[in-house]
Amino acid sequence: MSQFLILITLLIATGLLLQLEFAFYIAYVCAGLYVWSRWYTPLAMRRLRIARRFADHAFLGEPVPVTLSFTNTGWLRLPWLQYLEGTAVELPTTDNTKRAFSLSRGETAVFTYQIHAMKRGYYRVGPLYLSSSDLFGLAQEQRSQLPPSHLTVYPRLIPLSQLGLPSRLPFGTVASQQRLFADPARPMGVREFRSGDSLRQINWKVSAHTRDLMVKTLQPAISLETAVLLNLHLGDYQRQERYHTIEWAITVAASLAAHLSQERQAVGLLSNGTDPLRPARVPSSERMMVPLTPRTGRAHLMKLLEQLARIAAEDTVPFNQWGTTACQPLNWGVTLLVVTASGDEATCQTLHRLVRSGYNPILLLVEPSANFGLVRQRAHHLGFAAFQVIEDKDLRVIGQEKLK
Repeated sequence: MSQFLILITLLIATGLLLQLEFAFYIAYVCAGLYVWSRWYTPLAMRRLRIARRFADHAFLGEPVPVTLSFTNTGWLRLPWLQYLEGTAVELPTTDNTKRAFSLSRGETAVFTYQIHAMKRGYYRVGPLYLSSSDLFGLAQEQRSQLPPSHLTVYPRLIPLSQLGLPSRLPFGTVASQQRLFADPARPMGVREFRSGDSLRQINWKVSAHTRDLMVKTLQPAISLETAVLLNLHLGDYQRQERYHTIEWAITVAASLAAHLSQERQAVGLLSNGTDPLRPARVPSSERMMVPLTPRTGRAHLMKLLEQLARIAAEDTVPFNQWGTTACQPLNWGVTLLVVTASGDEATCQTLHRLVRSGYNPILLLVEPSANFGLVRQRAHHLGFAAFQVIEDKDLRVIGQEKLK
């Protein structure tokens, strides 16, 4: 740019010394071109509209299309534009994260690339860096930026309904001798109509056959609440294969919660892992996940899976200090699916205190242990069940045994 100004100065000086009108003409053209370029590009860039669109939640392994649109709302043409879209290194992408193009007035350019959600987590998509200038390079390069968005990748879900989990597991609605409520999904038979019976319970087909009003009888049931206690205190996991074991613990917790929710049962989540959305400057113990009390419904399940997608293991509060106090807001009799690394004596004593407080804890160990037999005996003596779940097939073992 400075060289171009020197050229204009030399042309004017030459025209003055040699009285050459042609030199003045060239100087005037160059000066006009310089002023136009300095004014043109910034004005055109202010009329540019940029948008990024994509589904901000995805399941593991799912491709996520990302659409970038650039609209020139002004009356000036943009001779060239170049963008660079940044993404997290954990998210492999296809082409079109970098492209150069031009835009006429009123024109919209749309580019699409794909993100492959290969890893659970909460990821940044962007920012997008955009640059432009005039064709001659006379004006200073104009830069713009589109702030980053975020993508939530849910953890892997194992379909427990296909792994032999029987209905006798304390994972939801079970038959009861106490008539707390009648379950419409558990018909038992019919009986004669009595005063006070609801008309909606009348079995019209049987009534027409017997010529007497008959009502459906339903099996009573009670609804058991379940909470998943996920221990993500980093110090409770062995250093070897720590990352794999923690991810597997999150997968187990997510799969159990999804299975319970699909069975229309109330499920909650308690964890001492941290949430990246919490302030980063506070101590790790203050960045722990907000507990989710047991509830039913798909909206609650998706909120729970979002937390498991973002959650991270850190040196927060050890399980033996956190487990008992974390369960205090829960109702009496809640089934606790405790997903943790090992069943040492301190952990078993913590679960024993939960048993004495009226809860029904079930210990699920996700770290291999040669002494699991001793852990199981200790757990049985202290009043709860213990299982070792270190890979997918181990969930079948849970389905073949009776939890007490």
